[in-house]
Amino acid sequence: MAKIKLHGDTLETIGELPQKDSRAPDFSVTRGDLSEVTLHDYSGKRLILNIFPSVDTPTCATSVKRFNEEAGNLDNTNVLCISADLPFAASRFCGAEGISNVETGSVFRSEEFGKNYGVEITTGVLKGLLSRAIIVINESGNVIYSEQVSEIADEPNYSAALAALN
Repeated sequence: MAKIKLHGDTLETIGELPQKDSRAPDFSVTRGDLSEVTLHDYSGKRLILNIFPSVDTPTCATSVKRFNEEAGNLDNTNVLCISADLPFAASRFCGAEGISNVETGSVFRSEEFGKNYGVEITTGVLKGLLSRAIIVINESGNVIYSEQVSEIADEPNYSAALAALN
């Protein structure tokens, strides 16, 4: 379990992030059109998982916007923004903000994602939501970068995540 903070208060996650050079766990999350997308759907492509509690918070919204800006410049790379938000909320946000270079995925049907990736928050006021984390997966399905953001209100290290792709 990882210990993270929310404005200084300690929260715990169900486990640890997949480590560099490990095989990324398979997953299934729900898109805005209610279809399912899996890790296998990105086979042969690089994938950035931008994981966070809710797009309706400032830092989470910023991370989606930032990766949307960066994703347009990345070859053979998809960005999947994953939260516990309903697919409708993520679609509404992306539509209102003009976001088109990233995809969204909801774990509302998938209990396994938070457990398998070690990001389900198990204590405190955000219990049941996902922690803020970044996981970068290469074309072969192996983790090449992972970051558990220690203070959930802070942004991830975008530069380090993107540098892992080079």
